[in-house]
Amino acid sequence: MSDYGVFATYYDRLTQNVNYKGRAEYFRTLLCTYGICEGTLLDLACGTGKILYEMAALGYDTIGVDSSVDMLSLARNRAEYDKYSPLLLCQEMQELDLHGTVDCALSSLDSINHLLERDHVLKTFERVFLFLNPGGVFVFDVNTPYKHEHVLADNSFVYDLDDLFCVWQNTYEAENHEVEMVLDFFTKTQGENYRRQTQVIWERAYELEDLKSMLKSAGFKPMGVFEDMTQEAPSATSQRVVFVAQKPS
Repeated sequence: MSDYGVFATYYDRLTQNVNYKGRAEYFRTLLCTYGICEGTLLDLACGTGKILYEMAALGYDTIGVDSSVDMLSLARNRAEYDKYSPLLLCQEMQELDLHGTVDCALSSLDSINHLLERDHVLKTFERVFLFLNPGGVFVFDVNTPYKHEHVLADNSFVYDLDDLFCVWQNTYEAENHEVEMVLDFFTKTQGENYRRQTQVIWERAYELEDLKSMLKSAGFKPMGVFEDMTQEAPSATSQRVVFVAQKPS
């Protein structure tokens, strides 16, 4: 896993187009399909807490886990914290360690892709399984190999915001569908001077059947794989898909 200290500073600015409320409502719809419309929810790799607090607003008692102290600090300092007071824990996903069990878990916005070792993905699934109550549900989304190869690929992207300029450059490695992302952030200081900060992030895309296999190895029963924000089957060109898995009662 990477240290997301620099990225944390600008993360919310770069994800302003994400409909967090809509995603939370979508996740709740999936959870309610299996009777989990309330209870304790684990947000794995919760980042700055936007999904975490949206799920809290929908009635769940929430626990947020992230490996970045900087991300968790931003989550802790949100105005919503005083209203919902989630438990926030700084842990690697594959080393998840809770003091009790939860009714459901989710991991959103391709957090699983940041695990570059297959063994770490499997270990994460095993740890989530361990801390889920029987009948509990795990929902997570991932970027697909198609997205890594054809969309992220070796492409570059530019964000030109009022007081922030970001150049995002990718390098694709086909063997494991890995993408190295180099983000250079430029912020104005005084006059015409700018400060440059760089963050390097890696993501790996896993074949969907391999993820299903790992879920089964961890003890889960895979219940569905969907096109993002739908309950329809994904296609060969899907860029993000959502998994739903259940711990047997």
